[in-house]
Amino acid sequence: MKTIDYYNQYADEFTQATLNVDMESLYQPFLAELPEHAHILDVGCGSGRDTLAFRNKGHEVDAIDYSDELVKRANQLTDVQVKLKSFYEIDEYEIYNGVWACASLLHCERDRLAEVVGKLITALRLNGVLYMSFKYGDSDREKDGRQFTDIDETQAKALLEQFDNVQEIQQWITVDQRPERQEKWLNLLWKKHG
Repeated sequence: MKTIDYYNQYADEFTQATLNVDMESLYQPFLAELPEHAHILDVGCGSGRDTLAFRNKGHEVDAIDYSDELVKRANQLTDVQVKLKSFYEIDEYEIYNGVWACASLLHCERDRLAEVVGKLITALRLNGVLYMSFKYGDSDREKDGRQFTDIDETQAKALLEQFDNVQEIQQWITVDQRPERQEKWLNLLWKKHG
């Protein structure tokens, strides 16, 4: 089973497991760097939970996901026209104040991670902010038919060093907010400068 097949097959279960997770502590540092009525891209929006939260806070949100079934659910939830699109296909140029890639790039192939992050940075305006989260670790692995690219501090630093026009604002580790999970996450907040 490919990762994408997993999300199409288990879209309802995934939505139920993630929709009501309290993400406010992760939104805060990201939104603190953005202007009012910011233009945000939600990359791999899943159920649409974060897209809806940002809209409710007065921001303009574009959202993409690569799972047909999750796009349908996110459309229903958010009233945003969520696009069926892979993060490999992002080609926008300097239009977003913020790019939110929460638990999505962890499915990016490791040898294409710099390429995809580069696309996200290109999509940001000057002083735009990129948030990314990965499961904490240093390996490539498969679990329940999904491929994961885990990242630790050393790998995050190596990734950041590939870009001249970006600086780290904050990096921190959190524990999964879902009650049955004990996994650690690495959260990255980067800013694009001139």
